[in-house]
Formats: sequence, structure tokens, C-alpha cells
Amino acid sequence: MRFYSLVISFCVTIVAIAQAELTANEVISRGEDAIRVQGVQAVSTMRIIDEKGTERVRKMKQATKLFDKGETEKRLIRFMEPADVKGTGLLTFDYKSKDDDIWLYMPALRKVRRIVSTEKAKTFLGSEFSYSDMAPPSMDDFTFKLLGDENVGNISCYQVEWTPKDEKVAKENGFSKRITFSGKDDFVVRKSIYFDLDGKLLKELIVHEVKELDTKNHKFRAMNLEMINKQNNRRSTLVNETLEFSPDVDDKYFTTGYLERE
Repeated sequence: MRFYSLVISFCVTIVAIAQAELTANEVISRGEDAIRVQGVQAVSTMRIIDEKGTERVRKMKQATKLFDKGETEKRLIRFMEPADVKGTGLLTFDYKSKDDDIWLYMPALRKVRRIVSTEKAKTFLGSEFSYSDMAPPSMDDFTFKLLGDENVGNISCYQVEWTPKDEKVAKENGFSKRITFSGKDDFVVRKSIYFDLDGKLLKELIVHEVKELDTKNHKFRAMNLEMINKQNNRRSTLVNETLEFSPDVDDKYFTTGYLERE
């Protein structure tokens, strides 16, 4: 019995050492991989709360699917209500190794408009989320520094600082620095802190709940997110009411032609 206890203790020690030796880039890379699910369908509610507590509610449905052997994640978001945003859609091609492609469809204009890189820092339909927040940014655009460990709630996390490699990247993403807190067990981000282009605290993302969607491959998605703007006291929440692992989601959803369908 003592022998087996020693073996278990040794294995635990080896795992702990291996985790401690992870670089900042490895933490971020594992985090990106942990949320790349083969296919997902969801119905979500977004609440936009201003500084006076006035609330606007928006319902949406979304679908994501991996293409190109996992190198590209395509994502469609379609608003269902209220009436003033119904039919509005956002199509994103999230590439691992190059800038994302993003298209926006607004029913009032009846045409698809491409979101250029200089617009990614803009607010996503009046919320505190930006277009760049709707998809993970390219790792090649940042340098990473491991700051240490910190708990978020009862979850032990790696604390990593993101710094844009140049001014162009900073402006496109809308921040001069970002600090993420990724769970040590699953590498999923539980909190992010953003600093504006002048280095001042801008906003904070809190992930209140995470779900393991693909238990075989250990893939995760956030169920409940809250973005708090520290400069104007506004906040937005995004809650997935239903979130289903759906590897066979139809490819037709992920085209600009489908995006125009209301």
C-alpha cells in the first residue's frame, strides 16, 4: 500500500511540475484549442444595461462549425428579437493563422457589409462587447507574459498578459493590454481585464459558468458571460439558454448568401 501511495504522489508531483513549466504562449494556445468545438448550436439572450440601470434585451440564435481540419471556425449569429434588430446577422470566419473575416447583415439595408479590421474595436450592436470580442484574436498579433497564478472564485488560474505587437493591432482590437485568467484544469478563460489605448482600465469580462460540451475530446464553452465597462458603468451579459454539441450542423449556414436570409 505504501508503494502505491508513493507512486500516486510521484505522478501528482510530475503533473504539477509539468503545469508549472508551461509558457504563456502554451497556456493561451491550449485555451484556444479547448473552446474549438466541432459543432455547436445555441439560443442566447443578451442584456444591455446602461449606467442608469435601463435594460434592453435581445434574443439570438447561433451556430458554429470547424472547417479545414480545425484551422477555421465559422460562426453565424442571427438576432430573433426585438423587432428593431430581428434578422440582423453576423458571420465570422475565425482563422488560426490569419486575420478573421467578418460580415454583417442588417435588414434595413438589405445587403451584407464586410467589417474591416479598423472596425473590429467598435461596439457590437450597442453592447459592451466589441466585434473583436466575438472571436478569439490571432495569437501572432500579440506577445504573452505569464504573470503568475490567481484564483477566480474557487478556480485556480494562470494569469497571462497580452500585449499587441504594434500600434495597428492595438487599434484594431481596441486595447493596449489585456490580462486573462485561464483555469489550470481546462485552460478556459474565466476573467479578462482590458486597458484602453492610453493604458487606463477599460472593461472587465467575467465568465460565470462553463460547460463541457464534447466530453470525449474535452471541449468547452462559456454559458454565462458579463462584460463590464469600467469607464461608463455600462454592462452587457450574454447567457446561452440552450447550448448543444452539434458536429453535423449544416454547412449552408456559413455563407454570405445564407446570411442575407431573414
